[in-house]
Amino acid sequence: MLLLYFVLWVTFNGKVTPEICVFGVVISLAVFAFTCRFMDYSIKKEIAVARRCIRFFNYVVVLVREIVKANFEVMHMILSEREELEPALVGFHSDLQNPTVRVLLANAITLTPGTITVSLEGSDYVVHCLDESLADGMDSSVFVELLSGLEKE
Repeated sequence: MLLLYFVLWVTFNGKVTPEICVFGVVISLAVFAFTCRFMDYSIKKEIAVARRCIRFFNYVVVLVREIVKANFEVMHMILSEREELEPALVGFHSDLQNPTVRVLLANAITLTPGTITVSLEGSDYVVHCLDESLADGMDSSVFVELLSGLEKE
């Protein structure tokens, strides 16, 4: 929040000078103190939000990396001269509790080429995979680990 207040101050002023930055820090601290005092906000909540943002950014970076990696894997499967692909429906259970985090996992699976989340019922997932090899370790993937860490915050 403090950083947001400061960014808003600088944005509304339209230019960045040392005086504007000093006044911005003072005014941002005053507004943040007001927020903490009268709106049930605290430094602990600020730190928790910052940690959650860092974990979410890490999740997004890993998601993009996995999407790129899966793209190359699917291209290799399609362009190679190996025998036919063997599509598979895979079901697994996740220990994620938060519904939003469970949907994030379903979306991550769907965004990754070669896999589509067919069904999400509570914590039970059904995923269609382009090939059986893509189904290995889906219930303990890097997405599950990152999202469980995000859920704990």
